[in-house]
Amino acid sequence: MKTYTSVRFEKKYAKTHLTAQRGATLLLSAVEEVRLRVSQNTTAKKKSQLGQFLTPVKTAKFMAGLFNPTNDRYCRLLDAGAGIGSLSSAFLEKCILGNLLGFEKIELAAFELDNALHKELNRSLSMYIKHGPISYKLFETDFIEAAVKDIQSGQANFTHAILNPPYKKINSNSRHRMLLRQVEIETVNLYSAFVALALQLMVPGGQIVAIIPRSFCNGPYYRPFRDFVLERAAIRHMHLFKSRSKAFKDDGVLQENVIILLEREGQQGAVTISTSTDNSFTDLATYKHPFDSIVSHNDPERFIHIPTSPGKSTVDASTVIRHSLSDLDVKVSTGPIVDFRLKEHLRNMPGEGTVPLIYPGHFSNGSIEWPKVGMKKPNAIERNNDTQKWFYPNGFYCVVRRFSSKEEKRRIVASVVNPLTFSDAPLLGFENHLNVFHNNKRGLPHALAAGLATFLNSSAVDENFRRFNGHTQVNATDLKSMKYPSREALIKLGKWAIKRGELTQRVLDNKLKTLIV
Repeated sequence: MKTYTSVRFEKKYAKTHLTAQRGATLLLSAVEEVRLRVSQNTTAKKKSQLGQFLTPVKTAKFMAGLFNPTNDRYCRLLDAGAGIGSLSSAFLEKCILGNLLGFEKIELAAFELDNALHKELNRSLSMYIKHGPISYKLFETDFIEAAVKDIQSGQANFTHAILNPPYKKINSNSRHRMLLRQVEIETVNLYSAFVALALQLMVPGGQIVAIIPRSFCNGPYYRPFRDFVLERAAIRHMHLFKSRSKAFKDDGVLQENVIILLEREGQQGAVTISTSTDNSFTDLATYKHPFDSIVSHNDPERFIHIPTSPGKSTVDASTVIRHSLSDLDVKVSTGPIVDFRLKEHLRNMPGEGTVPLIYPGHFSNGSIEWPKVGMKKPNAIERNNDTQKWFYPNGFYCVVRRFSSKEEKRRIVASVVNPLTFSDAPLLGFENHLNVFHNNKRGLPHALAAGLATFLNSSAVDENFRRFNGHTQVNATDLKSMKYPSREALIKLGKWAIKRGELTQRVLDNKLKTLIV
């Protein structure tokens, strides 16, 4: 650990404030030059191993600008995973340009485990101490270990935190996982661990601004983390980049990211949502939304929605789309056949003693082609004692691909499985990359399956789904959490779709409008 003392706030600071402003801007530009050089000289393998992606200066300045003014005289700032100091530098620049926001003193704790960055980090931070009453400590140690120790000893005294934490999975039996459990944190990734620890280290009213993957907003794995945050903090602001690839474009990161402002023990109110295409922020749009449109009070999963336009979505505003899958007497499950675990039983083409095996690749434009000649995946699987338990009876099912991307026209791509496609096959095998709507592992009425697929393929559902799903997976849990029209309305919609045949997106969307008004 290296410690650097503060520079006293002297009267001459006021006289040279303009010089300090210019100097701070020049300093941040120098930090950005270092970031570009370090990023270019760091291998992709090392970035992946450390989960380390340095923050561009424009993003850092935007993040620093999200902090709300406080009455605090002393600022105790945490930067965990500090890298070369881009975020701390942006915060300090903001303080200098704003006459230190009224702070009489700023104390910064910067954690960085990668000793290859310590020289540049120290150089970045040391440039700022002559511009005001600023001091800093550089901790060359593991943040999780240090934070857990401080939490257990009652040393939670930070007023502000600015974070770009590492993105890397935590093994369930790892030392980090065990340490986190000692302070009641259960999570699966370093980024969520850093945010949870920072929250524990905040004083009441303390603010955290972090840029993190959006994956925490939904799904079962991050449910404990969502609970942890929502029980201890108020969400004040969330910013979403419309392009997945632009937030960290220099590093080729495709993970969708969100910037979030949290206030420890704050009274939850309306949430500010802002969006921009990329980190130039040239098309910045900002709206306020009631908290119930962010986290629904009756959602047991506590999914976090990020509306990208003012007002409720078409689905949320509808008075008829209010039913759960249990209301419909329908269930949805992930396809049970994991092909690599049953590799010895897979067959390229159907034959005696086999069962049709259905992959996403068998579906195109709402129709199914099976068997599919020339497909890289097998078309069948042997029926035997090892595979028997994974099969469903042949029948009508609605299926949804589990993997999609934000850039696709629709995140949810649904199709109908027609039993006639498989002739007299008594059983079907659904591969793990499909979600299957069923009735206790049996087929659905044809019209209901068609109605579900038609509804799920609508633009209204797609827009609503994008509000809480920010990664490439469409999980069964996501589909369970959604609201649907009544069973009767879906059957009516399905009968119309069956009679109509091939549907364009426009025709489908217009039909849905008549259903939900």
